[in-house]
Amino acid sequence: MSEEGKNQAYPVKSLHDFLTELDAEWNRFRTGSLIGLIVSCVLLVFSALISLGALAEGKVLEFIFMIIIAVFLVYTILALYAQHRFFKRWERRIGLLLHLEENLITRKLGEDTST
Repeated sequence: MSEEGKNQAYPVKSLHDFLTELDAEWNRFRTGSLIGLIVSCVLLVFSALISLGALAEGKVLEFIFMIIIAVFLVYTILALYAQHRFFKRWERRIGLLLHLEENLITRKLGEDTST
């Protein structure tokens, strides 16, 4: 089987490759969730201000529309906060797993060279 065929059959060649890729992307995902959280909070504040302005001008349809947008933004904020907490909670665990895996590889390589 060709190298390309092996990659298609198995998306991850080894646990080591998986952990290496996960570690490389982890900070990007965590930072992305934090940036999304901040941007959504800012948009929620702007939508609240626009809603109050629409209510003061008597634009009921615009006010209802902005309330619907605010509800979706609140849901997005909650989801991004949960995602960020997940990344923070598992960051240490993944780091420990990477460290353990490196120790096991080093120990195994040390045994192979000594025999």
